[in-house]
Order: sequence, then structure tokens, then C-alpha cells
Amino acid sequence: MDKNISDLRKSYERGELEEGSAHEVPLRQFSDWLDEAIRSGVPEPNAMTVATVGEDGRPSTRVVLIKGFDERGLTWFSNYESRKGRELAAHPFAALQFHWVELERVVRIEGPVERVEAAESDEYFATRPLTSRIGAWASEQSRPISSRAVLVARAAEFGLKFGLHPPRPPHWGGFRLSPEYWEFWQGRPSRLHDRLSYRLLPDGRWHRERLAP
Repeated sequence: MDKNISDLRKSYERGELEEGSAHEVPLRQFSDWLDEAIRSGVPEPNAMTVATVGEDGRPSTRVVLIKGFDERGLTWFSNYESRKGRELAAHPFAALQFHWVELERVVRIEGPVERVEAAESDEYFATRPLTSRIGAWASEQSRPISSRAVLVARAAEFGLKFGLHPPRPPHWGGFRLSPEYWEFWQGRPSRLHDRLSYRLLPDGRWHRERLAP
């Protein structure tokens, strides 16, 4: 290696996060930051890490794409029989993280997860490209396969079976995380970063406080 990774450093100087300018409702703060990430041309601004509790009690993470959010929570879609699907069935709680490197920002969200209504999954599935809809049938997500040729052959098989109108597989649909905790991180110089957390109170209000970086 030309450079030891221990020598890699960056000074964060793009922005700040002060209580006076932050929203009292975390969903509005998230919406503003996501909009800014989209306008700024950040690659995959809707990409987020989903952390679950494994069936063996150990943490497990992967990157997925958020496909919607509102007062009910944040929504993504996946195979219910995948590793994350099985883990969420056993332990229906998760943590999400967005990292917009170019904006020097991180958002963390934690809360319970449930499957969305079938009609909502049907509606979103119908908007996906045809190849993605076929892929949902072809991929036994997270299961071992002997080669890529097996996957390609299954895609061809289901393509012939369903043609231009594949229905939503019963094992595929949406998840929604209902936030109980939010944290917004803005990089600052000298590692004195801004961190504002929001915790949901029993009466439905949000308690906001600053955390040490």
C-alpha cells in the first residue's frame, strides 16, 4: 500500500447542525436532509444500511433502498424469506443508517418493524421494471446457489411463464420501520461534530438533546 490507512484523515467543514435551525419533529429534519442529498446529486441518496438481530443473536447488516416515508415510518421492499426477512420475523426491530459522504452527514433511526399491507406491496411491485419483477421470482434471496447460470436460467424460466405481467410473489413485499429514535450527525472541524438525537416519549412528543461527538 502507498499509504497507511491509519494516516487517512479528513476535516469536516461543509455544514453545522444547531438546535435553533433544526426541526422539532425529526421526520421534517430527515425530509429536508434527504431532499438536499437528492438535489446535490449524491450517488444513491436513498441507500441505507439496515441492521437486524440475527437468528443467532448477532447483528447483521446490509444496504437497501428506501422507497417511501411518512408519519407511519420508513418503507423498503425485499424478499420475506431472505436472511433479513427471517431475522425480522424472529426479532421485529431494526436500526437504519444513511451516510451522505459528500454532505458529511449521517442519519440513524431505530424502531420496530412490520410488514406493509399487501395492497401497498402490490402497488409498488407494479411500478418496478419488468426485469426486476422477474428477478423477484428468480432469486431465492440469501440461499446458496451453485453458479450464476442457475440464476439466469430461473429468470428465463419465470420470464417465459409470466411474460409481460408477472404478479407479485407471495414471498416478496414491504417492510416499515416506525421510528422511536432518530439521530442526526453533521461533521465539524476538529472532530467536534454536531449530534442531535430525538427520542419518542410515551405521550407522542419528541425529546431532543445534543450528544457529545
